[in-house]
Amino acid sequence: MPESPIDPKLMTETRLPLAGLRVLDLTLARAGPTCVRHLADWGADIIRVEPPAAGDGLGGARDGFDQVNLHRNKRGLSLDLKNPAGHAAFLRLAATADILVENMRMQVKHRLKIAYDDLKELNPRLIYASISGFGQTGPYSKRGGVDQIAQGMGGLMTITGEPGRGPMRVGIPINDLTAGNLLAMGIMMKLYDRERTGKGGYVHTSLLEAQVFMLDFQATRWLMDGEVPGQAGNDHPVNIPMGVFPTADKPINIAASSSKLWEAFCKAAGHEEWLEVPEWKTPKGRSADRARVNATIAEVTRTRPSEWWVLKLEEAGIPCGPVNNIREVFEDPQVQHLEMAMPMRHRTRGDIKVVAQPVNLEGVETGFYRDIPNLGEHNEEILREAGLSAAEIQELKDKGALGGG
Repeated sequence: MPESPIDPKLMTETRLPLAGLRVLDLTLARAGPTCVRHLADWGADIIRVEPPAAGDGLGGARDGFDQVNLHRNKRGLSLDLKNPAGHAAFLRLAATADILVENMRMQVKHRLKIAYDDLKELNPRLIYASISGFGQTGPYSKRGGVDQIAQGMGGLMTITGEPGRGPMRVGIPINDLTAGNLLAMGIMMKLYDRERTGKGGYVHTSLLEAQVFMLDFQATRWLMDGEVPGQAGNDHPVNIPMGVFPTADKPINIAASSSKLWEAFCKAAGHEEWLEVPEWKTPKGRSADRARVNATIAEVTRTRPSEWWVLKLEEAGIPCGPVNNIREVFEDPQVQHLEMAMPMRHRTRGDIKVVAQPVNLEGVETGFYRDIPNLGEHNEEILREAGLSAAEIQELKDKGALGGG
């Protein structure tokens, strides 16, 4: 089996902030792997634990764009947790791990005897981190959940899209990603707490909690004022004008809702007479006359190309920007400057790029240092580190508890 391409510089980089932490990764799909990817990119030793019969899963082929982006910088162990010998070996690993991350259904982890209650006495320093669909307790706790279900149940689909068009999902798995990001933050807080107390503990969130949290001001419109938000399309729900406007070539976003920005926008657009329209003199008035304000602006913006407007409005201090497709995003000079396309060397696909870390730590450089592991690629290496002898590893093979190579 070919070795994973490894960047020796990053593998020996002692300044990566999470170097020395060992993480057992039992995650599937996207929310859990999103959490683990943060830990992996910043130097933690990630052991991806997969069953011997693991397929490609929800993320597509192992060498496909999704799996490679999600599971970089990990080692691979293929272990049958249903097999008594495999379960015993897993406990050996868990006894010395710093962090375990999982996003299984509630009943599955309890059936496998790898839930937090099964491990907390074995390793009191273990930080056990979970993502579920709807929470670890409560009437929905045993339900399986996916991103779009949470988008619907969490209200997002009723405030996304154009008025009158019916519910609309957003174009990314926002709850998977948010739950993963929040869990990674929770792990960091628990690690800090462990430094003071010497004890690990349980950290968890869910897709539904992540979605309700992400409703933000739309949620507090209801909680504080009793107002149920609806769909506003490309317009900001409450600030006018703030939204998408046509140009001679491609749409742009313009944000000029405050009184100061509205005045600057009218002058930059060459239509100071808009400042004298009685209904438009206040933000509340412009909001009430939203359709006419937007239509009037659109008649002007469509006379010039997008680049002209962006330069013009930027000079006037008005936030604006083009509406890019994904290709245009990675051609954008600022995105290229931020190095958001991270180069990596894949064992079968050669030189490719994946999405880079968005977090910047002064004096610390993360990146790609290990390819996505093949199924069970590091079985013997990982088990030896856990203290298993050659005879014990061979016994696991004989009993069918190991998979892969």
